[in-house]
Amino acid sequence: MSLEVQDLVIDIGGRRVVDGVSFSVSEGQRVGLIGESGSGKSLTALAILGLLPDGAHAQGSIRWDGLELIGRSDRELAALRGDEIGIVFQEPRTALNPIRTVGRQIAESVRIHEGVSRRDAAARAVAEASRVALPEPERIVARYPHQLSGGQRQRVAIAMALACRPRLLIADEPTTALDVTIQAEILELLRSLVEDDGMSLVFITHDLAVLSQIASHGVVLEDGRVVEQAPVPQLLSTPESPVTRSLLRDATATLWRPGGVA
Repeated sequence: MSLEVQDLVIDIGGRRVVDGVSFSVSEGQRVGLIGESGSGKSLTALAILGLLPDGAHAQGSIRWDGLELIGRSDRELAALRGDEIGIVFQEPRTALNPIRTVGRQIAESVRIHEGVSRRDAAARAVAEASRVALPEPERIVARYPHQLSGGQRQRVAIAMALACRPRLLIADEPTTALDVTIQAEILELLRSLVEDDGMSLVFITHDLAVLSQIASHGVVLEDGRVVEQAPVPQLLSTPESPVTRSLLRDATATLWRPGGVA
C-alpha cells in the first residue's frame, strides 16, 4: 500500500495554511515532515485522516492505496483510523481518556475493528502493553493515565495506534514533550516496531536530529509549502534551502549520531 499526497491545499477561515504540498510514501518507507511551528506539517498529517479542526477545508488529492480520502465521510475515514492507518499524537496526556484505564483504551480499537470479545480484547491489551515494553503489563493495564509517567503514557498511545497492525503509522511529534533520555527510548521503540511490522511511517518533527534517527526521506516545509525534499543523509550533508540549513544548525546535539539513518 502507498500514500500519495498531491497539491494539498488547506484553508482555515479564508487563510491558506497549506499551499500545494505534494509527497508520497511507498510501502515500508519512513518519511519525515519537518519544519518550524506553523509550517503546516501537522495540518498536512491531520488532513490524511480527516481530522482537521473545525473551519478547515482541504482540497487537492490524498490517495491511500488508490482510494481518494478527501471528500470521504467521517464514517468511512473512521473505518481506516486505527485499522489501516494509526496515529500517535504529540501529547498523550490529552490524547488519552483520563477516566478509562489504559488497558480498556488499548482494547477499544481491537474490539471496534476486529470484533473480538471483551475478554480477548483485554488479553490483547496486555500483549500490546508488553510489546511496547511497559513494565508489569498485567498490572499497568488496570491503571489510569494520570498514574503513569510521560514516557509510559506515550508507550500506551503507541500500543493503541498499533494494536490492529496498521500498514501506515502517522507520528505527530511524539517525543517533543519528553526529556531527551526518554525521547531516545521512544524513537528506538517506534523504529523497531515499524521495521518489525513492515509499516510505512510519516513522522512529524521540528528537529532534524530526531528525524535522522527514524526516517529515510525528509520533506521540509515552510509557511505551508514544500521547500526541499530529499533522502535524510542528503539533508544532513548538503542541505539546499535556507530553511533546512537553519534546521540543521538547531538540531538537538544530544541525539546526534554521525551517519544518520541506516
